[in-house]
Amino acid sequence: MTDARDQVLTTDYQRAVAAWWDTRRTDRVNLALGEIDGFYHHHYGVGAVDLSVLEGPEDTRDERTLRELHRLEHSQAELLLDHLGPVGQDEGVLDSGSGRGGLSFLANQRFGCKVDGISISQYQVEFANDQAARRAVTDQVSFHFRNMLSTGFEDGSKRAIWTDETTMYVDLFEAFAEFSRLLPRGGRYVCITGCYNDSLGGKSDAVNTIDEHYTCRVHPRSRYFAALAANNLVPVNVFDLTDATIPYWELRQKSSIATGIEEAFLTGYRERSFQYLLIAADKI
Repeated sequence: MTDARDQVLTTDYQRAVAAWWDTRRTDRVNLALGEIDGFYHHHYGVGAVDLSVLEGPEDTRDERTLRELHRLEHSQAELLLDHLGPVGQDEGVLDSGSGRGGLSFLANQRFGCKVDGISISQYQVEFANDQAARRAVTDQVSFHFRNMLSTGFEDGSKRAIWTDETTMYVDLFEAFAEFSRLLPRGGRYVCITGCYNDSLGGKSDAVNTIDEHYTCRVHPRSRYFAALAANNLVPVNVFDLTDATIPYWELRQKSSIATGIEEAFLTGYRERSFQYLLIAADKI
């Protein structure tokens, strides 16, 4: 097992990130929402909030709030899948940075395709594979302890690839080079990510706080487009989801899963030093 870890985790930073996720086995932020319906996501939400969840009996207010947060998570996931384009049942897709597997299962349900998920957290891989077994879809959805910079899959083997709030842990030029290798001509890559707005300068205090909290390295917005262009990935759609995600964070701040990082996200989004983008790009 040590040899396998050394092959997947090749830098001290990667080992630190993996350790951070491996030790968050009782993290209520993701678990409390996933327990609602069995879809465990590792991303945030978009869309208008139903503020009526804050009304009514106080003893059930938090339960209503968590359900609403989870609905917004699903909205974000469905939005990403909307931009994958047509995917056939005989085609394969890659969830790069798959967490506990929620989005992979949604993709399989929608397209009926084979889904491979990868993560550098062995705990996440084990958790997600257990979920696949519970759902009886192990012949269609499987999770692997692999590095998104060197996945081991064959050239041109994935019709579509996505990253959902995971690119802040890798070098974009290296990651997009690997995705470009895996996609055939016309294949689709979709990214949802937080990035800092370098048209305003360097990282703001809010973005630095986010980096420190998640052991991540938020990239400047311009670097995404430079790395895509360098690897034959041409954007076909770009959406600024910043305003669409603020309601999620405002509601989360009022919930039992609030951790204190909510204020940094809200400050960054409101001052536009931090942006939430969806980018869909085709391989040429």
